[in-house]
Amino acid sequence: MLCLGIESTAHSFGIGIVDEKCNVLANVTDMYKPPEGWGIHPTEAAKHHDEVRQDAIAAALEEAGKSMDDIGLVAFSQGPGLAPCLHKGLNTAKELSDSGSIPMIGVNHCIAHIEIGRKTTSLKDPITLYTSGANTQVLGFVSGRYRCFGETMDIGIGNALDKFGRGVGMGFPAGPRIEQIAKKGKYVELPYVVKGMDLSFSGIVTAALNKLKREKLEDVCFSLQETTFAMLTEVTERALAHTCKDEVLLTGGVAANKKLQDMLGVMCKERGAGFAAVERSLSSDNGAMIAWLGMLMHKAGNSTHDEVLPRQRTDEVDVNWI
Repeated sequence: MLCLGIESTAHSFGIGIVDEKCNVLANVTDMYKPPEGWGIHPTEAAKHHDEVRQDAIAAALEEAGKSMDDIGLVAFSQGPGLAPCLHKGLNTAKELSDSGSIPMIGVNHCIAHIEIGRKTTSLKDPITLYTSGANTQVLGFVSGRYRCFGETMDIGIGNALDKFGRGVGMGFPAGPRIEQIAKKGKYVELPYVVKGMDLSFSGIVTAALNKLKREKLEDVCFSLQETTFAMLTEVTERALAHTCKDEVLLTGGVAANKKLQDMLGVMCKERGAGFAAVERSLSSDNGAMIAWLGMLMHKAGNSTHDEVLPRQRTDEVDVNWI
């Protein structure tokens, strides 16, 4: 059986096609890019998704060398995410399902990031550091669910980097540009905000922008990464200690950052723990991860309502496929 997955939670509209062994036959993504200096506008992103969805489906089917007659299941991002964007994914899934009498299933976007990572790395039962634009969570599978051991109290790490980038005139997404500039920088002090197992980034971004009045851009970029990534590494290490697990999985859009990978890798090496980062094409928002989780849920006998859940939490979902 083949599953076609639809990703539409925020800026990316993605179509992925996978088989029952998680061979990715196609993974097509089209990203909405807001005007310079702006963040994501939900209705504009949804309009983008509506405009590109048919072409994305056609491109994915062509890449896979398949037709809709070959698709046995349609999966879509049910939540969390921006409601207008999620509805575009749901509507697309319903159209495909109705036109071919294909079963459809809604999946949790955050868990999809974890499951594609578990399948494509050697890790079996990791603590997952999930770092994306809107989401930053430290997660681990315990007693039938992915439990949250720490998370952002305001904005996600990806949004924090983008917010800083907008403040200095960088394009979207700003993370790769910040990473490049930071290679030439040195440390200047910024706030370090960890409260228990939770983190806060918005005040650090404000402080970083203020530092630019007297510090070089490369030094502030270096320090922004150094500070926020040290915070992420700290809470991940404490989650490892608390759960007695011995693996760390890094996923989400920010997982591509080599500095973050290096800091987590050093921490894991010192603890004797395994570490892996999901490859770039599967760590950012994409349809293949939605398709794979849909396949897992369907095989475990799950079904869902035809609805979107913009505020659905990772730890609200029963995980009966593990």
